[in-house]
Amino acid sequence: MASEATQLSGGKDLVEAVASFVFDPLGYVCAMFPWEEPGTRLVAEIGPDVWQAEILMDLGVGVERGEGPVQIAVKSGHGVGKTALIAWIIHWFISTRPHPQIVCTANTKTQLETKTWRELAKWNDLAFNGDWFNWSATTFRCLAAPGTWFAAAIPWNKDKSEAFAGTHEEHVLVVFDESSLIDDTIWEVAEGAFTTPGSVWLAMGNPTRNIGRFIECFRRYRHRWRTFTVDSRTAKKADRTKINQWEEDYGEDSDFFRVRVRGLPPRVSSMQFIGQDIVEAAKGRVIHPSSIQKSPIIIGVDVARYGDDKSVIYVRQGLATMEIRKYMATGSQWLMDFAGIVSEAINVWEPDGVFIDEVGLGAGVVDRLRQLGYNDAVGVNGAREPQDKDLYLNKRVECWGRMRDWLKSGGAIPNDQEIIDDLTAIEYGFAGRNQFQLEKKEDMKARGFASPDIADALALTFAYPVQKKSEIQKILPHTRGEQVVRDWDFLEWGIGEAR
Repeated sequence: MASEATQLSGGKDLVEAVASFVFDPLGYVCAMFPWEEPGTRLVAEIGPDVWQAEILMDLGVGVERGEGPVQIAVKSGHGVGKTALIAWIIHWFISTRPHPQIVCTANTKTQLETKTWRELAKWNDLAFNGDWFNWSATTFRCLAAPGTWFAAAIPWNKDKSEAFAGTHEEHVLVVFDESSLIDDTIWEVAEGAFTTPGSVWLAMGNPTRNIGRFIECFRRYRHRWRTFTVDSRTAKKADRTKINQWEEDYGEDSDFFRVRVRGLPPRVSSMQFIGQDIVEAAKGRVIHPSSIQKSPIIIGVDVARYGDDKSVIYVRQGLATMEIRKYMATGSQWLMDFAGIVSEAINVWEPDGVFIDEVGLGAGVVDRLRQLGYNDAVGVNGAREPQDKDLYLNKRVECWGRMRDWLKSGGAIPNDQEIIDDLTAIEYGFAGRNQFQLEKKEDMKARGFASPDIADALALTFAYPVQKKSEIQKILPHTRGEQVVRDWDFLEWGIGEAR
């Protein structure tokens, strides 16, 4: 490092001061940032939080001993300051070790770019040796030797995992942010980097899954990892008002509160969005006709995207399932044929709301229905913004969340294994701002499950609030069939069983 030292600003004193912290990351953080200094954003900050200081001290002890790789796993609640800790450790490591190999990744490319890596830029702007480095969207380079002395932000890709393979560098740091959702393949490849004493692997995140390599750091592999759990209620940066709201809304022992606040994994084995117990209670549940007479009738339509998927029409009134129609797509005219089938269901049921998945082929069904005069048909794009942006990532998971609430509140479904499997198969995780997000249908199929077409159609009936129309409002500019099917006709055969 001596040959490059003359190229670094701040003079010999600063270079020697930084070098003195090679085994002291806590001392580095306390010394190299302007804590309590007027005119900076740290004017009201006295230094790292207690939990951050504990981890920094433990890291220093580990690297000083030099007995082998130092592997630190931290599971935490939301908003505790973990990205700041990541930025500090990267800054300390690159400042005190020449020509290191530093790789940083996160659960998603967006999280990596807008949260984790951006945080490093913010702290470098504050650091007393900040002008030693040049930050870009993908690298953080030491100006003394930019070709070999840098950290890299690399989105993970299980098909291109070689970026996380080991090298023969003397100083190696690998950082995983929001580690629960980083594929196990990347973990396995990264292990090859840790053959040199003094190398460091930092894995942090909300424990959104209770399976996978991240949570196994605290279980099967705990003898290899220095493990920490951070409850948001003990962190000085956490939003106490929001935490109190979550506790009131979900309860301290709920999976939501466990993950977001307590830093504990969910109880369900695979982040099952709707538990088996909820669905078992709902199947075959009896709903008395009088209890739903004033409830709106709503139709949800899921349109098949692939050859092995089904197109489904789901009719719901209040807590009752009224009818489920399932169709396999056949022939080039299928889209227009299916639009005609949906129009027939509208004629029969005279619904107060019709919601159709408009992603892909569904948009054509919506357009065709409007051409036929069914102007009340509403297209729903599951990728769009939800009404509750704090809780849900997009409209699709919001619909599923409301469907789950409906099931818990007494909603009835048929005693049919296909819909039971649909409802219980899908898994969830958390997005960058800790909103619920559902796994993709493609990922479900990769796990061996079919597309949850029936459940998606039911979920669409919760897309937007619907009020029961008056009879005058129900008159539409098209000819209706003469037969009027009463919703309670189906109750005689059991909830949700169509003729």
